[in-house]
Amino acid sequence: MTLNELTNAICQHIDKEMEFDVASGMAEHALGFFGFYDRIIDNALEPTDRNLFYMFQDYGLLTTESEETTLWDGREWRIHYWRFKPELRDKVKDYMSRTRDEEVVVDPFADVYGEIGERIWDRESEKVLNPNAFTSDQQW
Repeated sequence: MTLNELTNAICQHIDKEMEFDVASGMAEHALGFFGFYDRIIDNALEPTDRNLFYMFQDYGLLTTESEETTLWDGREWRIHYWRFKPELRDKVKDYMSRTRDEEVVVDPFADVYGEIGERIWDRESEKVLNPNAFTSDQQW
């Protein structure tokens, strides 16, 4: 999973209105735990990081798995792991292949003259009676 792929997945799954920088920060934080591995052990997480991973799990980005092993003294030990969902990469490729809806920019001043009647533009009542009143033939 690349940073760009996870960032797009976060934008699509968690909040489509999320700023790209915020989603990228979350993705970078999560990927920092995985490094070059496809899963990480749950014990490596602090409680706040684990909460982020639970949120990713709620939105279908991560999944958990566990395995049991026998310790040298005969006790069973369960190890919990986090991993990205296998189908996530395919979903991200699908997101990236789609064109994002064009953002509709609403101009608040587009209809500024819409409520004004046509009569406002009629200047017949303001005709100048003597159009040459302020002109002179004299040269200064």
